[in-house]
Amino acid sequence: MKAYTKPAVYRLTILSILLVIIGSGCSITRGIRKDQALVRKITIKGIDEEFSEAAINYVDKEQQPNNWLNLQLYYTFSKKGKKNIGEAPVVVDSNLIEYSRLQMEKFIRSRGYLKGRVTDSVVIKKQKAELVFTADEGPMFRIRKFTDSIGDNNIKNLYNANRNKITHIQPGGRFDTDSLAYDRDQLYLLMKHNGYYDFYRQYINFTYDSTFNSSVVDVKMIIDNPAGKTQHPVYTINNTLITISNSQGRTLGKVDTIQVDSQFRFVDYSKRFKPRVVTDYVFQKKGEIYDIDKQTRTTTRLSELNVFRNVPNPVYEKLKDSSNKLDTRIDIVPLKRMSDRVEGEVLFSGGRFGYNVGNTFTDRNLFKQAAILQLKVNWSILFDNGNTVGNDHSSIQNQEFRAGAQLTYPRLLLPFKFPFLGKFAVPHTTFSSNYSLFFQKDLVKRESFINSITYDFFDTPYKSHTITPISIEFSRGIIDPAARDTLLKQNRYSYVYLIGRTVFTAGSQYTYQVNAIKLNSYENFTYFRGSLDLGGNFLNLISNITNAPKDTLGQHKLFGYTFAQYTKVELDTRFYRSLGGERQFVFRINPGIGIPYGNSNQLIFEKNFYTGGANDIRAWLPRTLGPGQFNRGTYYGADNTTRARLKYLDEFGEIKFVANAEYRYKLADNFFGAKLKGAFFVDAGNVWRLHDEPDNPNGQFKFSNFLSSTAMGIGTGLRFDLSFFVFRLDAAFKFKDPQFNGSDQWVLVNHAGELFSKGSFKKAYEAANGGESYNFMQLNFGIGLPF
Repeated sequence: MKAYTKPAVYRLTILSILLVIIGSGCSITRGIRKDQALVRKITIKGIDEEFSEAAINYVDKEQQPNNWLNLQLYYTFSKKGKKNIGEAPVVVDSNLIEYSRLQMEKFIRSRGYLKGRVTDSVVIKKQKAELVFTADEGPMFRIRKFTDSIGDNNIKNLYNANRNKITHIQPGGRFDTDSLAYDRDQLYLLMKHNGYYDFYRQYINFTYDSTFNSSVVDVKMIIDNPAGKTQHPVYTINNTLITISNSQGRTLGKVDTIQVDSQFRFVDYSKRFKPRVVTDYVFQKKGEIYDIDKQTRTTTRLSELNVFRNVPNPVYEKLKDSSNKLDTRIDIVPLKRMSDRVEGEVLFSGGRFGYNVGNTFTDRNLFKQAAILQLKVNWSILFDNGNTVGNDHSSIQNQEFRAGAQLTYPRLLLPFKFPFLGKFAVPHTTFSSNYSLFFQKDLVKRESFINSITYDFFDTPYKSHTITPISIEFSRGIIDPAARDTLLKQNRYSYVYLIGRTVFTAGSQYTYQVNAIKLNSYENFTYFRGSLDLGGNFLNLISNITNAPKDTLGQHKLFGYTFAQYTKVELDTRFYRSLGGERQFVFRINPGIGIPYGNSNQLIFEKNFYTGGANDIRAWLPRTLGPGQFNRGTYYGADNTTRARLKYLDEFGEIKFVANAEYRYKLADNFFGAKLKGAFFVDAGNVWRLHDEPDNPNGQFKFSNFLSSTAMGIGTGLRFDLSFFVFRLDAAFKFKDPQFNGSDQWVLVNHAGELFSKGSFKKAYEAANGGESYNFMQLNFGIGLPF
């Protein structure tokens, strides 16, 4: 008893001490002088509701109220400015308040309130200040008439043809100086898209006359010609010189200049690249008019190859004759060719702990074609001190070793001619070969080999396709003889068949994604990912044509082995909604189904769905939930040997449904060099069997028991955002556990008193599950957001 209650006492004691420390030092004014006041609130009055939220941004940042946690971190850790942790207290500064008032006044005038005025006042109470800005907007001015004066007829025709697409200025609309700036930028880009290399924003000017009595404005746009000229010149692309330095950025030594074709000359001081690596992604071709979009696209795609450290924008030089042609120069610095990365992570949960270590070697430029070769090895091991079989008290539960090679080309390698698909992203062809060896103590050793060819490309900036036309997988399992005998005596033939059979299949996969590029933004958008996995259909056709032999179960065999036939579909839809600043709400729905048919009556072991873990239903460990209302304690009874052997292997299904809701927010701007963010979340879902299986009673999916067989977890987490990656720590709590029945499923409500201690509920669970403990809380440490 003491072994379980004592840690809870420690936790409560530490928590109490922390509360006392925080409570005794939580005054937010303790770090300022008596003659100073801390800005705690900003109130804005009299501004149109449409603009009131934006108006607060015109208050100087040094007069914006502190985040409470940022301020406490500063008081606690910063010493005389030597440590840059948290935020220094924001005190009232009359000069900055006046500056803010003027900026806010300019803001409302830019929104059409040309007579707008703003006043300010400060209310101080107990060294806490409220800044009050009061606006008198006056009448809103609208555009009465819009005219233009364009000296170049070619530009006038181009503008008129595109005006409705690019302008925000319309008669009858609000007079808004932001609209004038927007139109200037859009017109500038229109010129840059159509060959006007020498065109500048300064050629575009707006004049406006206001009739104050009637609150209307007449706007006139003027586009000037270059001094001394009657029109703007249109430029075309001539020759292109590509220079690649060595990885230190130097251009030393003697190298040959390769004349690739009539446009490209290629100089490579690194002696590591073939010309096609770069020329394929130079989108400005000889004889075409200059286009700033193609210039930007060239720089972006060359950077996306992931073999160059520095790719500046192409430099253009006008020919000295009157031909209006541009020579192009592209200077590139490559990355180091080879790199090696070691990775690792550790898991702790009750009596279970484990680690995962791996190494990735990368060659970024194989065959001088920017082909990236990656060689990966990974070893993971899980210890479980509370899970022993027979007299074996070794704590190693399972191990897995993985090794693989992946070669990725930055183009589509196809046996037939296909349009170049590099407009929106670099397309890839990936050849991969992977081997894995999984060992579950006292049960099984499984090996699998997977070889595949995959193509991925974008057809718009936001839509991507991944096609694997051929994936060949071979897997086999070797069951421990004692375990096999026990399972057969217990009539658990399906488990012997599932984990012990040797099978291969040849299949195809397709994945479609929308808005993956927006996942790290705070926009309002919907993300979608759908995948389809088809296996064994072609092999089944061959077996029928050749009348291939069958095994004792009536399944066809090719090359001496049975093959799998199945269809698997998984969808992932997420709704991202911005709540202002760095606050965001995300809702995710993730269903999936796998159906064996034809030559298979079961999915391959690796093709089944599992749930739980750091990116799924976080209150459960991976492979420890479901299927449905399957209860291991009731099913295995006193057979603790089989219960231990099949742990992490018997909770799977052909159907999956997971839903997550997460609220994300910022806690502190500077927490030991990182942004500290928080999250509250609710996870729900489970996996189910397609049919009523004797090995998983109550595990079948039925609409009538969907809610009662759905698990639910709640929790909170911290995210340490270092810009280039995010560390994540989540604490998740089991709220509704479907292995129980009726009201007993609401475990956190019914047994909250046993969250950090052991009472009658946990004792009963241990007795029914061979001594295995029940953990309400699961800590998950990960890198990156969960979704």
